[in-house]
Amino acid sequence: MNFDLSSEQAMIRKTIREFAQEKVAPGAVERDRDKRFPIEIMRQLADLGVMGLPFPEEYGGAGADTISFAIVTEELSRACGSTGISYSAHISLGGAPINMFGTEAQKRDYLIPICSGESLGAFGLTEPNAGSDAGGTKTTAVLEGNEYVINGNKCFITNASFANHLALTAVTGEKNGKKEISAIIVPTDTKGFSIIDQYEKMGLNASNTTELVLEDVRVDRKNLLGIEGEGFKQFLQTLDGGRIGIGAMAVGIAQGAFDKALQYAKQRSQFGKTLAQFQITQFKIADMAMKIELARNMVYKAAWLKDQGRPFAREASMCKLYASEICMEITSEAVQIHGGNGYMREYEVERMMRDAKLLEIGEGTSEVQRMVIAREVGCY
Repeated sequence: MNFDLSSEQAMIRKTIREFAQEKVAPGAVERDRDKRFPIEIMRQLADLGVMGLPFPEEYGGAGADTISFAIVTEELSRACGSTGISYSAHISLGGAPINMFGTEAQKRDYLIPICSGESLGAFGLTEPNAGSDAGGTKTTAVLEGNEYVINGNKCFITNASFANHLALTAVTGEKNGKKEISAIIVPTDTKGFSIIDQYEKMGLNASNTTELVLEDVRVDRKNLLGIEGEGFKQFLQTLDGGRIGIGAMAVGIAQGAFDKALQYAKQRSQFGKTLAQFQITQFKIADMAMKIELARNMVYKAAWLKDQGRPFAREASMCKLYASEICMEITSEAVQIHGGNGYMREYEVERMMRDAKLLEIGEGTSEVQRMVIAREVGCY
């Protein structure tokens, strides 16, 4: 085993860490308060050439590996969870399905703008009655001549307001009494397609979370992504990769909270000593550091397996589950170490705790991850 980063990975980490410290972190409090999407940061990331990081160079990507993607997501999330999730979804939910299942023409038309940052990546899966049970999809796409006519609703869709197009799932037929779900690429300026941005969220307030309404939306049959009826399998593969992104986000937010807690513990004095001099605080800090290290190793292992072309669904679920749960724990502990100040926005750890909760829910709840892991280890 070799736990060293390659020279390219180390350079990416150094570059993005400096960028996150200089450009992302300073405005994080204000963006969270104002619910302002970090579009300027996304444009700067495009200038750095990382908006298509893991995708082939022929489509404007950088041809990097999944570990590099995890590193960028972690470093951005360490400074601002909203920026981290916007980037992670852009890659793993927006670009990845087109890269994995798209035709050459679709990649030219739709992946290139994602890699350049001209369009942010988004993916329309979740519906009001189809969350964990994604098979409960009710959005329909009826073929009329050479066009699909799409009707339905999607909810909790990341980045859609800044996407020129997105892939979404819809029922295209029925076989043996079961729905056949397909994925279709839909330009967001198509007649009948509406994006509603009005959610009031607990955290990740600077990220873009929307509803999609489709009323007789017509798209050419050539916009079918992959094979008709294979959409369910496609989004399961998409979510496997996305869970690595969520795991990396969780590591980043946890690391950010740890950094703040350690700094505060070394500066804050009570009863004549700094908090860091009390053994109870030392034990808290030690446990936090250990869990972050374990989570990071799990994320990197899942990413490495993916890059090797080996099965990684189990490890992706494990890293997502473990990292998201320790992130929630660590951010809460960071607030506790800060005491009353931890409850105040200026100290930032309260924002990190609010942001952390979504990671136990999005791209498969903790309960769903345990179901996946149980299946992968042979329970059923």
